[in-house]
Amino acid sequence: MEKLLAARLHAVKVRPYLASALFALHVVEDRSVPTMAVDAHWRCYASPGFVARTPVEELAGVWVHEVSHLLRDHHGRGERYAREHGEHGPGERLRRNIAADFEINDDIYGDGLPLPAGAVLPSLLRLPSGLLMEEYLRTASMSGLAADLAWLDCGSGADGQVRPWERGPDGAHGLSRQQRDAVRFRVAEGIKGRPGDAPQGWRRWADEAFHPPQPWRQLLGAAVRSAAGAPGVGEDHSYRRPSRRSAGIPGVLLPSLRRTPPRVCVVIDTSGSVSDAELGSALLEVAAISRAVGGRRDLVSVISCDAAAGVAVPLCRAENIALVGGGGTDLRSGFARALR
Repeated sequence: MEKLLAARLHAVKVRPYLASALFALHVVEDRSVPTMAVDAHWRCYASPGFVARTPVEELAGVWVHEVSHLLRDHHGRGERYAREHGEHGPGERLRRNIAADFEINDDIYGDGLPLPAGAVLPSLLRLPSGLLMEEYLRTASMSGLAADLAWLDCGSGADGQVRPWERGPDGAHGLSRQQRDAVRFRVAEGIKGRPGDAPQGWRRWADEAFHPPQPWRQLLGAAVRSAAGAPGVGEDHSYRRPSRRSAGIPGVLLPSLRRTPPRVCVVIDTSGSVSDAELGSALLEVAAISRAVGGRRDLVSVISCDAAAGVAVPLCRAENIALVGGGGTDLRSGFARALR
């Protein structure tokens, strides 16, 4: 296995941002593996015959290929896709493996890693590069490739289906979930620290690895409802209506505790980079906010803001609000006006 370890060193040399992940893999020699494969617990299974007949530079590319499956969580994503679509047979397993290879092979080769013969690329099916595994699975049947790629097997780390040669979660030298997440975090931090060294696909992965897109509409609605309906919100003593306890203390006027609905001010970015569709979406959210505060539109105002804040306009009908802007972007003035 010295040749395989030398290939790993070459992979680290040409892809230094993947060093933490490459060294986290534990090598297992196994003659039943077709070529090289990984499992979900970061073990790398290698066939001695495949290693012997493959040049070191190409083996380095295989190292990067296999560790890419693990970093991009193809195991978890493939398992989830199979469960949601009821696809558990060997043919479906091969489709997931091919789609996962499509996702990673379009930008990992070159710059010191030669493209190996037989590499699976999206261009084989005239598909665009840069898509995710799930997108390839939805857009292509891959039936035309199945017969030619029956040998393809990157292990459960590529598609979520356990292989006979794998040691499983209780086997030696496997990484726990926390350890796997720590490796991904170190790689993502390394890519973001030196973004010029990594391809666009890896930079996108690093941005989303630990900061996935959030359902902002649900989060915004929950925040507004929580702020408007929390105990004690808007409650204060008022002399507008005397307290009932005043009857027990002649000559003393006690204030009562009254609840005043909160006022909401919405700042909408109207700079030139915001499209009409996005502005329309913002107005829909304004209408939803007014419903969240009990339908009191007089309690909701809207400020248009690009490089400068506009006038706070009371909400009558969300669709009739005139949004003024089209310049640069500086929302600080909008927030300052909203807090007045």
